[in-house]
Amino acid sequence: MTLAPQHAATRPAGGTGAATAPGPARRARRWGAYGLLMLGLVAALAVLGVLNIAQGTSGMTPGEVISALLGRGDEQTRALVLTTRVPRLLAGAALGAALGLSGAALQTLTRNPLASPDTLAVNAGAFFALTLAAVLGIGIGGITGSLLAFAGGLAAAGATMLLTRGGSDPVRLVLGGSVLAMAIGSLTSMLILLNTESTEGLYSWGSGSLAQISSAPLLQASPLLAVGAVGLFALSRRLDVLALGEDTARSLGVPVARVRVLTVCCAVALAAGAVSVVGPLGFVGLAAPAVVRLLGVKVQALRRSAALMAAAALAGAVVSLGADVALRSVLGALGALDVPTGVATSLLGAAVMIVIAFLLGDRRGAGHGRASTLSSAAGLRARLAWWRHPYTIVAALALLMGALVAGLLLGDATVLLGDVANWLRGAASVRLEIVLSTRWPRVAVAAVAGASLALSGALVQAVTRNPLADPGLLGVSAGAGTGAIVSLLVLPGVGFSGIIAGALIGGGIAAALTLGLGLTGGRDDTTRLVLVGLGVGTAALALTTMIVAGTDPYNQAKALTWLAGSTYGATPVHALVGAAVLVAAFALAQHLARSLDLAQLDETTPVVLGVRMGGLRWTILGVSVVLAASATAIVGVIAFVGLVAPHAARMLTGPRHRFLLLLTVLLGATLVVVADVLGRSLIAPGQLPAGTTTAVLGAPYFLYLLARTGRLRRG
Repeated sequence: MTLAPQHAATRPAGGTGAATAPGPARRARRWGAYGLLMLGLVAALAVLGVLNIAQGTSGMTPGEVISALLGRGDEQTRALVLTTRVPRLLAGAALGAALGLSGAALQTLTRNPLASPDTLAVNAGAFFALTLAAVLGIGIGGITGSLLAFAGGLAAAGATMLLTRGGSDPVRLVLGGSVLAMAIGSLTSMLILLNTESTEGLYSWGSGSLAQISSAPLLQASPLLAVGAVGLFALSRRLDVLALGEDTARSLGVPVARVRVLTVCCAVALAAGAVSVVGPLGFVGLAAPAVVRLLGVKVQALRRSAALMAAAALAGAVVSLGADVALRSVLGALGALDVPTGVATSLLGAAVMIVIAFLLGDRRGAGHGRASTLSSAAGLRARLAWWRHPYTIVAALALLMGALVAGLLLGDATVLLGDVANWLRGAASVRLEIVLSTRWPRVAVAAVAGASLALSGALVQAVTRNPLADPGLLGVSAGAGTGAIVSLLVLPGVGFSGIIAGALIGGGIAAALTLGLGLTGGRDDTTRLVLVGLGVGTAALALTTMIVAGTDPYNQAKALTWLAGSTYGATPVHALVGAAVLVAAFALAQHLARSLDLAQLDETTPVVLGVRMGGLRWTILGVSVVLAASATAIVGVIAFVGLVAPHAARMLTGPRHRFLLLLTVLLGATLVVVADVLGRSLIAPGQLPAGTTTAVLGAPYFLYLLARTGRLRRG
């Protein structure tokens, strides 16, 4: 797969002027192959269109559907076909084409095969803007919704491009965009949870649903879609020149900055228009250009931006309708009613991301190895040379104790230290007894979960020698969440032990897939590991969405609260189980601290000094999965703790794991306890899930880390 279209014509070293241009036969072969590709896509689209319009819950025969389309048959059948099936078909084809065109343009502009409305956080930003408008009582129908989605998507895309410095590095773009999308998604989930009445139905729609009751929404968004499509094709010649390099393009009179801005705006307009009609239809913009390139690997005409974008638009329509047809074929028309089509497109996008990870090969992506991050840590540690390990540990312990005390005192009802003392002596009032008896398990669970996730991240980073590795980015937390959701909703009678077992199984499967595919042959391949992890995590989240969307409103609200990472409903049993796992894992990690110090150096040195790297790697990874699964089981999915805490600890103590692991545990516990306190206090008596708060707090640090490692590598 090529990273970007190549447009320079190959000219013979000599010969006549006629020989300097492709001959008629060569030109015919080039465009003949392209014509066959387009014909095949059109044929596939026609077949899928027939299958799509024939599917439904009414039990109509294909003959009745055809009669209704021709204006025959009874009025009820015609109304049903024209108000539900035809709008669904048109929305799937038109908006899939819009997303495919948008993705192809972004990939051409950035010369990055992973660029898409999803990886640039465009869809997340557009959906957040629509959700916020719904909460504020602003109508999101018609052109208003399209313009709101455009504003939100453009802001998110601009932030991603700025943070990833143009998006040319595949890993940096995916990491930056995914993290920004995760933070925006946390804010969106918070709005939905706190405003269930005004946002009713947005969860399923937010995963991309083609269900339509008329063609009006598509017609209202069509001006924005038309502007975006026409604009991109008008810019295609300049994109061809820009692909030769910015210096060359400037020398040929192309206004590079203006072309970049206009291309991003047009691509965002297409994605925003799609979001305003069907919600974020996940990864169509990533999969469609990839499908075109894989099918037309030897089609030279695809080196032209216009040809690539036209083919990607057709492929986007094929992907969208194909996912919808496949979903309703597998689940049945009735079974697919509650499952968004975006679930199927996200599963396809996850597979495409894993395939691209293998095609990209062993590239030195963002933050590769330990050198870049540890060099920054060494610089900060030099400025903080007056710190010593014992004092650092004592300060972190004091910080944690302060957070624990604040957790007991603050919330929907504020209590005093004297009240806590009375409660400990058994002399508290009934009201105070109720408040503190429900509050201390939440504080304890938050501390245990934060410490477990932080320790898990530090261990994974040590044995993979990848400073960007953590349970969230490697798909382990998402897999554990899927397993726990299955136990929570599908098998509700299994209890807490069943949730832990489900989380362990889900996290173990996700870790096996990520590490098995990402560390093929034992190579230290940062690009592959991170992309495979994101792909596995995307697939797990799609499965979780399918399960949650198919349940009743009560269980859906319960699942959304749990998925956001909430300590609500925590019990002493949860805290004790999590603490037991944490203590055992920490003791084992301390026992292996010297081996971990050697393992982060390279593959050869530990073996020479007697460390069995194979056994160490799989032991540590197994412990990391158990830690992440136990934390997920007791509080739900919480992001960034396994990344932020180890990096902060490393900057204060250096890479020696005997001190690093202890400080990591203390900082991770403090981070989640503080997030939980803020969530219970900021909008009391309402509550924000701890996972939402940690995402909002952790995302800026991660993006700063991503930008800093880029500067260090360039320096």
